[in-house]
Order: sequence, then structure tokens, then C-alpha cells
Amino acid sequence: MENNYIEEQRYLKAKKKVKEIKGFYVHLALYLLNTPIIVYTNLTFSPQFHWFWFSVLGWGVAIGIHAFLAFSDNLFSKEWEERKIKEIMNKKY
Repeated sequence: MENNYIEEQRYLKAKKKVKEIKGFYVHLALYLLNTPIIVYTNLTFSPQFHWFWFSVLGWGVAIGIHAFLAFSDNLFSKEWEERKIKEIMNKKY
């Protein structure tokens, strides 16, 4: 019985991770599709000032953060939370 519970927990955790990774790929695809549109619009209507860099770099940083969160393991996971709670509880003030 307990083995089924553990397997179900592992399955749910894996399913959540797959959803996070899928979300990253959707985010990346939108970035790659929209960046040329932004650059084209800027260079067509106001070529004297290249404002597209703000959008491309800002969104690029967001993509990097999203990739880090989607592909990193145990970052702020339940296990991390439990360890941190125990650490704080054991601290003497």
C-alpha cells in the first residue's frame, strides 16, 4: 500500500516537472517567433533608435531565468523546505 503511494507521489512530481519544462519550451518558442517581428517593426518605423534591444535583452533574461527554474532540480523543493524549517527550528536566538 505504501509502495503505491510512493510511486504515485513520484509520478505526480515527474508530471509537474514535465509541465514546467513544457512551459519553458512554449515560452522559448514565443520568444523566437516574436523577436524578428519586434526587430523588423523597430527597423522599419524608427531605424534611428534601436529600441528592440530593450525588449530582446529583457525577454532573454526572463527566458534564462525560466530555463534555470525549469531544468534545475530540487530548487526550493519540498525537501529543501523541510531542511530549511528544521535548520531554522534548531537555531538558537
